[in-house]
Amino acid sequence: MARKPGRKAAALSLSPSLESFLEMLVAERGASLNTLEAYRRDLCDLEAFLSARGVKLQDAAGEDLRAYLTQLSEAGMAPRTSARRLSSLRQYYHFLFTEGRRGDDPALKLESPRQGRVLPKVLEEAEVDRLMTAAQQGNRPEDLRLNLVLELLYATGMRISELISLPYAAVARDPQVLIVHGKGGRERMVPLNESAADALGDYKDVRAHFLRRPGQERWLFPSRSASGHLTRHRVGQMLKELAVAAGISPARVSPHVLRHAFASHLLAHGADLRSVQQMLGHADISTTQIYTHVLNERLKTLVHGHHPLARGMGKPERNG
Repeated sequence: MARKPGRKAAALSLSPSLESFLEMLVAERGASLNTLEAYRRDLCDLEAFLSARGVKLQDAAGEDLRAYLTQLSEAGMAPRTSARRLSSLRQYYHFLFTEGRRGDDPALKLESPRQGRVLPKVLEEAEVDRLMTAAQQGNRPEDLRLNLVLELLYATGMRISELISLPYAAVARDPQVLIVHGKGGRERMVPLNESAADALGDYKDVRAHFLRRPGQERWLFPSRSASGHLTRHRVGQMLKELAVAAGISPARVSPHVLRHAFASHLLAHGADLRSVQQMLGHADISTTQIYTHVLNERLKTLVHGHHPLARGMGKPERNG
């Protein structure tokens, strides 16, 4: 009976080569703790599988790795998750090869699992307008904070982790652009539109309401949490409550959905792909290109739903 992937992986101590690989990710790529944990988990699972075959992680052959990928498939793992596992082991063995720890790269000829393209969920512009209208109804400090959170997410496309960790110093002088610290420690500049700037000014007038203990003053969005600032969980709750007030299913609204809306709406209005890539902080433009597929699908839906021929209207009559 095949062992399910993931079991007992965490019980294995890290091999020296794996430790070196993880250290490289931090030193050369500025990998975050979440990224490191994902690589560690993936490669420890592979190590557990190889150990059962009497093979050390560093010494695996191509056939060992193919057997591992086959086991993942037989265990019912989704192609997308299997593809991530494959990416992890490819980078690990490429590291060993380039560092001279192996004379070959056993992952070089491995085939990626077939997977369908999953398009991101996107809100329509009219739905974002409804969210904006609902967020502007109150004048309590909590209302003004929520309005700014929504404005910043939609106006800049920031990740939720980037938003909640914004320092107050970044906005202290009413900036026209925000300097955002993204993945891998990379910085990028994102312009603020007039609506977001107005929401920022309104919130700054009431921000002192949320300052409850020393240390919180450094954050734009201070809170009672252990970190001293709003948590991603709390922001998610706030947006879902706002969705209900706007008459939108809360399941359709999240910080990441607003990031998708930011990108797809920009492209729909003529923004070039490279500019959107820079504002989103994508290292690879292929990641940004997914939004062109979103637009294509929306165009297909528009044609099928509204073109006269698609509705069976206006079909030419056949003679005879």
